[in-house]
Amino acid sequence: MKTTDIAIYTITSPLHDEKAINAETQAFLSTLGIEYDLKGNDFAEYGSHTLDLIYIRTGGTEGRFLQRLPQLKEQSGGRPFLLLTSGKSNSLAASMEILSYLRQQGIGGEIIHGSAEYIGQRIQLLHRVELALQTLKGCRLGIVGKPSDWLISSSYDSNIIAQRLGIEMVEIEMKELQDIIDKTPEESTTTQHPSANTQISNALPGANRIHQALKTLVERHRLQGFTIRCFDLLSSHHNTGCLALARLNADGIVAGCEGDVPALLSMTIAQALLGVSGFQANPARIDVETGEMLVAHCTIPLNMVERYELLTHFESGIGVGIRGYMKEGDVTLFKVSGDLSRHFAEEGKLARNEASPGLCRTQLALELADKQRAEYFLKEPIGNHHIVVAGHHKQLFERLLERI
Repeated sequence: MKTTDIAIYTITSPLHDEKAINAETQAFLSTLGIEYDLKGNDFAEYGSHTLDLIYIRTGGTEGRFLQRLPQLKEQSGGRPFLLLTSGKSNSLAASMEILSYLRQQGIGGEIIHGSAEYIGQRIQLLHRVELALQTLKGCRLGIVGKPSDWLISSSYDSNIIAQRLGIEMVEIEMKELQDIIDKTPEESTTTQHPSANTQISNALPGANRIHQALKTLVERHRLQGFTIRCFDLLSSHHNTGCLALARLNADGIVAGCEGDVPALLSMTIAQALLGVSGFQANPARIDVETGEMLVAHCTIPLNMVERYELLTHFESGIGVGIRGYMKEGDVTLFKVSGDLSRHFAEEGKLARNEASPGLCRTQLALELADKQRAEYFLKEPIGNHHIVVAGHHKQLFERLLERI
């Protein structure tokens, strides 16, 4: 982290010995394991950093905070107030009084208090979320073709998305992509994957052509990501976008399937937070008694897998699909609705990769940490596609959605 990324400001009661409090401050902050810029009681630059913390160093500081509040509100840009406390010199009590007042005024805030390890981790999580929100602001996401006809519940509200995340949704006709594909020459040589049979080898030039065309479309519209009505490619070009999406996601361009905008938003949030867009998959089987479920799809970002095989696309039996094998271990399932009013985030683990012939090519057998959350998929799902990312990140997703 840059030392100016996290700024810590201080408020202290005049009744306390400044020299002693300064010594306590240095001792306390040194235990947190973070890099920071200590601003003291000069609030001129408050609100200009990725994360601004107000260290309530003693009790009796409520009035001093209240005097500064109009200035701090103006400088904060609407961000919640983060009150840091060591728990010494009645700092926690003062922070609670301040936070209670903020809540009465409809102003968001949080007290950061606990063990040094917890405080350090909490600050790093909050910092990571603020960085992600900065990344999302100004993003342009393309919708290439309309959402697939079967996505009857996966609507979106572009105005809300722009207001709350700062993301612009860009609608692009499918014909524009198809025209670019037609004008894109096939590569004279194509790198073969060891798993490719004759049918796959014959389809690879066309799949790579789609990849190049999508890159052209992204550059033309200055997109950070897109979702594509990919099944139209089966009839127009007798091929699939599965390989292209796998490669683009690995290159940091969020690329979603079937024109599913809520899934695209979920992947974009994951990319901003974690540096990987996640696996867009649909549940195939769920056991609400055990919390076990199987999710599948015919493409997965290549930077999420330990190895992969090239097969045909499952439903059509043509083109190039991907069977990816993720490393077993911790995962998080995530999804937001297209108007950002609802979300699902739950942790679990990848128990194994499967390869059933009757499902989309990449298949993950998951076990939810809280098996009761499996009922969500049968009682109140946000569409069918959900996003899988490696690691436990529920708190990160929850905090980001709290912030918007």
